[in-house]
Amino acid sequence: MAKKAIVLLAEGFEEVEAVTIIDYLRRAGVDVTVAAISLFMTVKGARGIKVDSDTLLAGVDSGVDNWDAVILPGGMNGAANIASCEEACNIIKNMAAAGKLVCAICASPAVILSPLGILSGKKFTCYPGMEEKVKEGVWSQDKVVIDGNIITSRAAGTSGHFAAAIIEKLLGEEAGKKIAEAVLL
Repeated sequence: MAKKAIVLLAEGFEEVEAVTIIDYLRRAGVDVTVAAISLFMTVKGARGIKVDSDTLLAGVDSGVDNWDAVILPGGMNGAANIASCEEACNIIKNMAAAGKLVCAICASPAVILSPLGILSGKKFTCYPGMEEKVKEGVWSQDKVVIDGNIITSRAAGTSGHFAAAIIEKLLGEEAGKKIAEAVLL
């Protein structure tokens, strides 16, 4: 059975982070659902690029058994919009509690995961300077940090590495390496 991931998109998301992750995971055979945290299927990113989602978050069966990973692109406004959505936060908290993958990049570790308590005692990374907002985690300047079921990454420039790490956790090391090689990462 294919692994399933849900990518949450909110107005102001970082386009490179979202599209790279969605693309790489789909190339690897992961069943990716892009869910818009809005009233509209089309979500506008931080640079004005519009991305069509697969569904609205309101229409998603949010049970943790439906997903193997939840993925949170960055972009300050996008991360803040996810953090202010109770339904999104409930999915993220439930996935973390169930030991499912919770993956956040750029501003999202500090803006979304930290206030939810998900980084407590965990090693993490995020966009430079945002680590100052996280009091309960252990910051690293690595491009990608994996601590148990939590995967974090720094910014748009590390999106490919972040996606490959998610693929490795979902499908195995060989699958992650295969995608990295195919895209010349």
